[in-house]
Amino acid sequence: MSGYPDDLNGHMSGSASGPLRADAQRNRERILQAARDLVHEPGELKLNAVAKACGIGQGTLYRHFPTREDLLAEVYRREVGELVAMAAPLLVTHEPLDALAAWFDRVAAYARVKRDVFAAVEAATWSDLAAHSLGPIGEAIELLLAAGRSAGSIRPDVEARDVIVLISWLSRLDDDELGTRGPRLLSILVDGLRPHRP
Repeated sequence: MSGYPDDLNGHMSGSASGPLRADAQRNRERILQAARDLVHEPGELKLNAVAKACGIGQGTLYRHFPTREDLLAEVYRREVGELVAMAAPLLVTHEPLDALAAWFDRVAAYARVKRDVFAAVEAATWSDLAAHSLGPIGEAIELLLAAGRSAGSIRPDVEARDVIVLISWLSRLDDDELGTRGPRLLSILVDGLRPHRP
């Protein structure tokens, strides 16, 4: 049990029965975006700084996210959700290996958020978040790999877990390395996924 609600729209909405009102949803989105931006800044993320960046009162912020960890957990969960949701549409517009490469471009942004959020929350929280995100991310990777295996553009022996292990180092890179070394390393990974040619 994560301790965080599964219903992303209903969390602390003031209404347990349904989705947020339009203005409350806009505030929630602004809070999450501001927290995502500010978590990269040096020092501890302060909720009053998030409220100030959004131009809202602290009471409004606390109605959505009673604690700093609630907010940071939701920033991470949202990032995972957006990453996972990209996989299927990419397969509609790209060949499978190109879809995987485009998905990897988004993985670098996810890795930055993961690194900063996990550094800012308690170990028990990040461990729980990581455990709950592993399944959805693995499913998205498997969707992309399966399409590539069917098309013959991805080697048949690669498993989703292999890719997860290989991309996990991204969250250990600092911003400069993510910007310079990250794309090159992901390109090397894509090349390594191609089938062996005799």
